[in-house]
Amino acid sequence: MTNPPIQNISPGAFKAETHWYPKALNATIHPMVSYFLNLDRERMVTRYCHLNPLVDPDGLREILAYRCKYFLWGGADLINATTAQGRRRMVIIENNSCPSGQKSMPLTDDHQEEGGYRVLVERTFKPMVEKRQNKKDGRLAVIYDKNPMEASGYAAAIADAFQEDVLYICDYYNAPERHLKTEDGWLYALHEGEWVRLRAAFRYLTQRPWTRIPLNAKTRILNPIVTCLAGGRNKMVAAKAYDLYNGELRKYGLKIHTPETIWDVSRNEIPLWVAKLGGQAVVKVPYSNAGQGVYTITNQTELDAFMAEEIDYERFIVQSLIGNYRWSSTGGDGKFFHVGTIPDKKGRTFVSDIRLMVSSTEDGIRPICCYSRRAEDPLADQLAGGAESWGMLGTNLSAKLGDNQWSSDTNRLLLMDRRDFNKLGIGLDDLIEAYIQTVLSTIAIDRMAQKLFNSKGKFSRRLFSSLNDDPTLLSEIPA
Repeated sequence: MTNPPIQNISPGAFKAETHWYPKALNATIHPMVSYFLNLDRERMVTRYCHLNPLVDPDGLREILAYRCKYFLWGGADLINATTAQGRRRMVIIENNSCPSGQKSMPLTDDHQEEGGYRVLVERTFKPMVEKRQNKKDGRLAVIYDKNPMEASGYAAAIADAFQEDVLYICDYYNAPERHLKTEDGWLYALHEGEWVRLRAAFRYLTQRPWTRIPLNAKTRILNPIVTCLAGGRNKMVAAKAYDLYNGELRKYGLKIHTPETIWDVSRNEIPLWVAKLGGQAVVKVPYSNAGQGVYTITNQTELDAFMAEEIDYERFIVQSLIGNYRWSSTGGDGKFFHVGTIPDKKGRTFVSDIRLMVSSTEDGIRPICCYSRRAEDPLADQLAGGAESWGMLGTNLSAKLGDNQWSSDTNRLLLMDRRDFNKLGIGLDDLIEAYIQTVLSTIAIDRMAQKLFNSKGKFSRRLFSSLNDDPTLLSEIPA
């Protein structure tokens, strides 16, 4: 797909109806969600440690006050799961380095019409830019390849926050012609026939972004590309980052909760690991996003269909499957299954997840917004032979129409408003748990990103290839 011309976004261009889904535009935030977003850190720590008395409160305070070096903005997807004994937990499915969410979030303050867009810009992007750059170093930009509703919202919010024009740049993967180039470590944009240097860029590139943006850039980027490789767009390295950080968290009585994960799996090994997990598993292409490259396996038909797929990459991860109690994987930590939504009038329960967006600030990692999505089909107690499970388990709203073309099924979107929130069956303690899990996973990826640079500040391909030995991926990363 061809990139459209670069647009110039001026201060005062923000229009709410352009940057929110219609169903979210006039929604009223649920009081409990508003209370959660405004709850101070000390009260969260006190409450969490009261319910989890083995957690070290000083350690938790230190973690929530952590200031990220690279992974400044993230959004975790979490599942509300439980065991037959009633052991509830929020399970991290992934943490995203370019998360959506603003267009689905009701305003927390009716007088702040730019909502979470402006909050993220003021809390995180603006301090990052002003710390090291000034206007003489070039222009500001938003670079995107997906989700123009939110990307343009950020561009307008940045223009208002800085009171200067912002370049709005589309940069599709494999586009025949680009409007960006790198020269002497700086990003340049072709605007009105002239190459203009960028001093800072807000990045919403989701499709193999490491193929287009340099790892070592003088242009300040939110988030830098290393965050994608360290876990924000790489489920393989993310799993290892969580495992490494869990070793350090043990002394505080904390842990990042994830499905049981087997990494560095070749295609031929997948049936063996699926069998080990009892015939139910989730297979993932580690570098895909927006629900692409995720395969739920509950029977031989689904396994055969996956094995017949043509996939570019050579390494996969296999995870235990969280489904209904009667057809979930049994891992080393027991059998977890979906809590799901409150049954509707027909008695149907649907799988749902929670997306919680956070950003790193001068005052630690803080929540910005959240929303939920439900699966298309109700969760069945029993699986009929050869039944298709993705409709019951897949919650992502994005659907790929073609190269760089997407649609979104907003019928399955559940807002944090007075109407939808009650369907989720979660409370304040669940939101606090989701926030803490999101913070832990964010820090794990940020620490991994730091490890991927050597003492001279250069990206260590040797270390990265030892963590992620996938020749196809390595060939996509410029030397």
